[in-house]
Order: sequence, then structure tokens, then C-alpha cells
Amino acid sequence: MLKGVERLVDLTGPRLGTGNAAANSALTEAVRVGDLMGLAATPGHFAATARDGQTVRMARTLGYPLRYFVAKMFHGPFLIVADRMDTLFEWCESEKIGWQFDPLYTRMIPAHHLVEIDQIGCPDPAPRYRRFFTPPTGEGTTDIAEAGAAYARAALDGLTRWLDGVPDGQPIALAFSGGIDSTSVLLLARFALTQMGRDPDLLRAFTLDLGGGADAAQAGEIVRDLGLEHHWEVVQAPASAVDLEEAIGVIEDYHPLDVECAAVALCLLRGIRERYPSLKYLLDGDGGDENLKDYPLEDSDLTLSSVLRNPLLYQEGWGVEALKHSLTYSGGLSRSYVRTFAPAAKYGFEAFSPYTDRPAIAAAQAIPFEAVLNGSVERLYTLKADIVRAGVLAVTGIEMPTPPKRRFQDGVGGQDGLGAGGDTYRKWRVSKAWCRQVFLRQWDERLRKAWDPAGERFSGNDLSRPAPLAR
Repeated sequence: MLKGVERLVDLTGPRLGTGNAAANSALTEAVRVGDLMGLAATPGHFAATARDGQTVRMARTLGYPLRYFVAKMFHGPFLIVADRMDTLFEWCESEKIGWQFDPLYTRMIPAHHLVEIDQIGCPDPAPRYRRFFTPPTGEGTTDIAEAGAAYARAALDGLTRWLDGVPDGQPIALAFSGGIDSTSVLLLARFALTQMGRDPDLLRAFTLDLGGGADAAQAGEIVRDLGLEHHWEVVQAPASAVDLEEAIGVIEDYHPLDVECAAVALCLLRGIRERYPSLKYLLDGDGGDENLKDYPLEDSDLTLSSVLRNPLLYQEGWGVEALKHSLTYSGGLSRSYVRTFAPAAKYGFEAFSPYTDRPAIAAAQAIPFEAVLNGSVERLYTLKADIVRAGVLAVTGIEMPTPPKRRFQDGVGGQDGLGAGGDTYRKWRVSKAWCRQVFLRQWDERLRKAWDPAGERFSGNDLSRPAPLAR
């Protein structure tokens, strides 16, 4: 193995949602030396990669995906880092080693972890995982009003910090279903803008309607009740515009609910982009369900006990040491946030949800769920509405409506089974097997060229070619 050859190819660079050049430099240094306390103290969402001798370190929060792939050349293993599988593949193709690539051999950095890899040759080194976010669990109050106030203030702080990075006068879009999370973000963001001395009407809510959607009716009723109807738009599209295969390619994943969610998100964001070509900033309420554990247990193999005894289950999955943890995809919202990030990136938006920010997660983690629920699944299903309503009232003074829970893909409407009422996500034609087949077929088509014996490709043992350089 040659010494002095740079074998880290970082194709994204540091990303810090509220940062500048100095903050990015500090973030990179904290990652380089493995400073867990420094990472914990870094506000907002971030992702970064750095080398310290033969060790490469990578870290991320929920808001920015980060992946790596180990390629082999005679110089030793090359660690390529990017936010997408196809970006990693394109680099390998540019170096004529695309034949080494397999999307399932890429690895996602799990959120809230620092990952260390020693580049010491073959066999591939095993990564080491170190947490930098460890919020106390269940140490807060059982008083719903107090817990709600703490949760809403944490969300408000995250919103204020993010809005501070938005140039004054810039319009802001909100993906708005009229559900609890998006309605609370609407009210908290308007409150934050007012407190900052900015015009709250810079924020505009958008609701997707594929025809007769329950979300559009619900959202319209809520904005009228709040006196905000003039700051709301319906984005109408035919149900045929929902392209599940496109969504699989965009999110590079095959989990059915994430595919469905991303497919309708692409419709909504496409419609906003067509109306407002220069609009850049986007808010949503993603993460609210995960924080307050507001998912129907009957949709999964989970029990109330398993949810309560694994406090960050919905954010991180079962944990990096668990049998069910996917190296390729991480787990929980750490995996599925790509359904928000990738559609937004495709259409040129910078997206943010205050409920994915660590202070809001920590405020939710502080709630002693076991004592509050007392073993009642039915109470779990009503708890989020009570917490968020109390919090918004405490912060803004506004009595917020709290309509029933509905999945995004279930509320958009349509005449072909998309959101046509009542648990319709169960009736979609997709299954995990179908989504995975599409995912593999899409990659098979791309990899066929890389494996073409007649094409130009290099062996990893070719000593005549120079070492590639990070670009």
C-alpha cells in the first residue's frame, strides 16, 4: 500500500444547516478528532467527514443522509463518501471501476453517531460506532401542559435558529396537510417570524390534492378557522402523476410506506416549483409522529412494551448493534428521512422540520411515557394531540385544532385508490417485494454497462494508472 496517497474521496463536504465557513471548519475538526462533546454541542442538523491519520470519521444527524462505499485499488481501499448511492456509483464509473460497485454494499451513517473506520487494507475494516446524542429518558414531568410547553419551546428554538439562516424577505413554503404536526409548525413558525421582527406572511402553506382528498378539505377548514386562508394554496394534480417507480429511484430505497410518501411528496414539490421557480426554503412537520410515538401498533409487529423500552426506536431503529439494524439503510427515521430530504433536494429546496432537531427529540424523550400511559394503547393514540395542543397554546396563545391522524399518502385523494378514504395505504398495489424488485431492476440497468466486457474498465491491481484524486 502506497503511503502519502489520499484515499478519502468526500463528494459532499461538511453540511451544517445553520453554519458558515467558520462553523463548518469547527464541525469538521470535531469530527476529525472524534470530539463527541463538540458534536453534541453543535446546533442544528449536520453531516461531515474527516481523516485523522489512517482513521476516517463520519457523523450525521437526522436531517442530512451520509453514505460511504469502499472501493479497491492497488493503493489500498478508497473510502468514497456522498449523500446518495448514485453519486458514489458515478465516481466509481468516472474512475472505470464501476464494476466494483453494488448499491447494497454502500453503508449509511446512522444518525446521532460518529463512525470510525481504519483504512488498513484488506479485509475491509469493521466500523466503530460512538453516540454523541444521549437524551435523558422519562425524567420530565407527567403534567401534560408543562410537557407540551417544553416540547413546543424546543421546536420554536429550532425554528428560530433555522429561520435566522433564511435571508430576510425570502418566502418560505410549508408542506401542509392540516394535521397536528404541520399545523403546529405553521403556528410556531409564524410566531417565530413575528418575534424576529419579520413578516409572518412570508410563510405560505401548500396542500396536495389528487382529487377529493381529505387533506385538502381538512386543511381548508383549519386555515379558515385560524384566519389564514389567504396564506394557503392547494396544489392539484391528477392521481396518475404519482409515480412510485420514480420515487424508488429518488429515495434509493424500497420500504413501501416511504416510497408512497415520497411519491406524493414529489407531486407536491413539483407543483410548488412550477408555481414558484425561485422559492428555496421549505418547512414540514416530519418527525412529530416519531417523537410522540404516534404510530398504530397494529400496522407492525411492535407492542407498547417494545416501543416504550426502546426510547429512540422510531428515530433510530433498534440500534446499531441489533440484529434488525440495516447497514445499508440504518433504521427508523435515520433511514426514512430520505423520503423528505431526497424529493426536496431534487426540486432545489432546503427542507427543515423542527421535530427532527435534537432539542425537540430530547424534550419528547423527557416525557415519562410509562407513567402517563399506564399501559393504555388508547391513551398513546390521544397523547400527541394533547401534548402539541397544550404546547402551542403555551407558546403562542392560540387554541390549535387537532384533527385525527392520517398518513400523508392517505389524505391526498385520487380516483385510483390513492387516498380515496379510510386506511387506503393498505390498498396500494405496492408491497416491499415489489418495491425491492423495482429497486434492483433500476440498478441492474445501470450496472450492466459498468460490467460490459467490451467497455473500458480498470483492474484494482493496475499499477500503471495514477491514484485518483478527490474532486
